Amino acid sequence: MVIGMTVLIISVLIIAIWVIIEIKRLKHKLFAIFLIGLILFGYFSFTFSLRGQDIDIKTVPGIIEASKLYFSWLGSAFGNMKSITTNAIRMDWGVNETVVR
Repeated sequence: MVIGMTVLIISVLIIAIWVIIEIKRLKHKLFAIFLIGLILFGYFSFTFSLRGQDIDIKTVPGIIEASKLYFSWLGSAFGNMKSITTNAIRMDWGVNETVVR
């Protein structure tokens, strides 16, 4: 009986340590996925915002102009998301009780 209880306690401790290590590993994986997503978002949004513009990003004035355009585009994108969200909140989402006969 005592040996069974000892094995149970040791098993619970081993499982607890394993779960704690996996949780820490999961945090690092989620952070890595977040960083990869942020980098991909930055790259694709930067290339999308500068599409059709004749800007040389190999020079300092070109980099300044490109960053002005990018942050202006990013600000307007977030502004559009804000207005879409506020319009969705203002809508009447109740049930329409109109009966067609």
